[in-house]
Amino acid sequence: MNTISPFKAACLQVNAGNDMAANIAAASALARQAVSAGAALVLMPENVSMMEWGRRAITEKAMPEETHSALKAFRDLGRELKIWLHCGSLAVLQESGKVANRTYVVSPSGDVVAKYDKIHMFDVDLGNGERYAESSTFAAGHETRVVDLPWGKLGLTICYDLRFPHLYRQLAQAGADFITVPSAFTQVTGEAHWHVLLRARAIETGCFVFAPAQTGTHAGGRKTYGHALIVDPWGKVLADAGKEPGYIMAEIDPASVAAARAKVPAIHLNATFS
Repeated sequence: MNTISPFKAACLQVNAGNDMAANIAAASALARQAVSAGAALVLMPENVSMMEWGRRAITEKAMPEETHSALKAFRDLGRELKIWLHCGSLAVLQESGKVANRTYVVSPSGDVVAKYDKIHMFDVDLGNGERYAESSTFAAGHETRVVDLPWGKLGLTICYDLRFPHLYRQLAQAGADFITVPSAFTQVTGEAHWHVLLRARAIETGCFVFAPAQTGTHAGGRKTYGHALIVDPWGKVLADAGKEPGYIMAEIDPASVAAARAKVPAIHLNATFS
């Protein structure tokens, strides 16, 4: 029986603003640092190329996929570094005038091998005047996505998807060994729920969870929580980025997935009710 060797994965943590070129440069610099330290898989946060505020500003700066400058830059970066690159999420303009919050996975040859549109829109009222209505600007996705990597299968989610455990169960049952949660979690919800939800998703699925993150204060005064995390299939936090921009890295042993699921084979059971 062939075994898959461990590899190093890195999650970036950035403080993106509304200058796309500057954001791309900052994320690319961190990716290069992570690869120099041995990372074979690099993962970026939600809205890595732009943290803008308001429907008009977001729509004006979003770009069609075919001409998106961030996607081109990150495809070139993956090719340059010869790594697997998860591009966080980008604001992709649709013909309808709405925007897709879309993630891309890029191969070492610079090819896009998978993409996923965020399914669950962040429409919430957190109190004290902090409200978000993503559905007024963004078009929700409708399809789950699992992509083959050299070390196993990667399930794709984005930020607010984290609160919907059925999505993660579906990905695990579809063969995912690792799951991404690129995020721009708010300060309020992050302090309350970030760590516990990510650990829960890892435990429930027996997957590694990679959660790159935004941190700090952004356009419009929005504050994000930081604490990019890598969590193992038993729910152990392998790396936590804290509050500052940078990257975290951990050695990932794919054999840990089967070991965790052998102990608690929950994803293989489907409850029935009479």
